[in-house]
Amino acid sequence: MASQNPQPHHFHDSLPFMANKLGGDGLIDELCNGFNLLKDSDKGVITFDSLKQNSALLGLQGFSDEDLRSMLRQGDFDGDGALSQLEFCVLMFRLSPELMEGSQLWLEEALQQELRDDGC
Repeated sequence: MASQNPQPHHFHDSLPFMANKLGGDGLIDELCNGFNLLKDSDKGVITFDSLKQNSALLGLQGFSDEDLRSMLRQGDFDGDGALSQLEFCVLMFRLSPELMEGSQLWLEEALQQELRDDGC
């Protein structure tokens, strides 16, 4: 008899590789591109519906609704039920333990610069 509880999906941490290959600015650009792929074009944020609809673009097609809701909850710091661009970038770094170990200052500086430039 098959198990009723499928195995949870695991996020493959490719951010350290991307950071090494692209550098800080390139990584932030790629995170912005990922955000733009997942966001609701009318609302300008990532909602559950936009994440579910667009998640296959980033290889997340096998994730359950609960997995996707959990991702939103983990990154939703202001409690509005959606992810802003800043919340998305912070979540991506939080999901990458290797980058978190030595990059908190680098992340702060890069995000502040990105917000100043408003390049996304």
